[in-house]
Amino acid sequence: MSESGPRARFGWLFGAVWLFYLGENLNALLDRPDGWQRDVGLAALAGFAALYLALVGWLGQIRHGARPRYAVARQWLILLALLALAAAQVPGAGFHALTCLVFIGASAMIGLPLGQAVPFAAALVVLAEVLAWRVPGWDDRGYGLAVLLGAVASGGFRMAAERQNRLRVAQQELAELAVENERARIAADLHDILGHSLTVVTVKAELAQRLLDVDVERARAELRDLEVLARDALSDVRATALGVRGISLPGEIAAAREALAAAHVRAELPGAADEVPTRNRELFAWTIREAVTNVVRHSRAGHCEVRLAPASVEIVDDGPGDGAPAGDGQGLSGLRRRAEALGARLTVGRREDRPGFRVRVEVPS
Repeated sequence: MSESGPRARFGWLFGAVWLFYLGENLNALLDRPDGWQRDVGLAALAGFAALYLALVGWLGQIRHGARPRYAVARQWLILLALLALAAAQVPGAGFHALTCLVFIGASAMIGLPLGQAVPFAAALVVLAEVLAWRVPGWDDRGYGLAVLLGAVASGGFRMAAERQNRLRVAQQELAELAVENERARIAADLHDILGHSLTVVTVKAELAQRLLDVDVERARAELRDLEVLARDALSDVRATALGVRGISLPGEIAAAREALAAAHVRAELPGAADEVPTRNRELFAWTIREAVTNVVRHSRAGHCEVRLAPASVEIVDDGPGDGAPAGDGQGLSGLRRRAEALGARLTVGRREDRPGFRVRVEVPS
């Protein structure tokens, strides 16, 4: 809206440039001797120019804003008035008055519905040609072609502007949809992260409260576990909110569930990640992401299982695979570097107990 406002307010300046071509009418009228034909023609020419500029400015406003219900009827009245003013120039300007048809046809193609504008512009082309050929003393200087070219050019500008407006609206809708999808993703991740964690925190808090009168040391141990759970949940929430700055283990478990379901792979996934220490969570999250990606892309598996422990994570499937992705892929190579940076061991290869593939990361205690 803001950027179209100045164009709508000052669009008449663009229209004023084209009034240069009415100089032919003006010269023809000024060359005539004094008389009513000259006076009426000059007054009609001035009125035509003023009404045309008003029409251009009004069209700019309704194109970039709300179109009133009476807009089409109003434009038809203006176009008919322009035709009448053009006809009033004929006694003094003769065939030069046909120049006005170019302005009228272009205005119609910009403002009227195309179903009305095209036949009207075609009628103006025929009118210009017939008058130039049939009226005695009139010269055919290509007025019909000029009306045709002006109408086609204006129609092209109109369609380009409409496509640009539709593109801008579509881009805005996509941006809003992206925001909504991101909000939904964060909400879903937070639900997956906090749903189980807060339940466990509540249970441990109730247990610690009951143990205070029975076993103080065990109550303290439960409180320590509760503190660790709370810190881990906070870390996961921060990672989820930051998005690109980190990944969360519960979030990757939830994403794996969705990815495997979309690939029609039966999944066995851990219900929570509370037992995994904070220092191992990011590595295990990357492991699940890369392994599940390989399962979906390459394995042709029907079943996938994620086995999670405090010091290890293992992803196994039952697919024949497309060959051994082993350490050649960039994803697994990056995962190997991450594991080595933490002193962990990455094992990638065929399962020994049955057909399928296995990815395992084990962190030394």
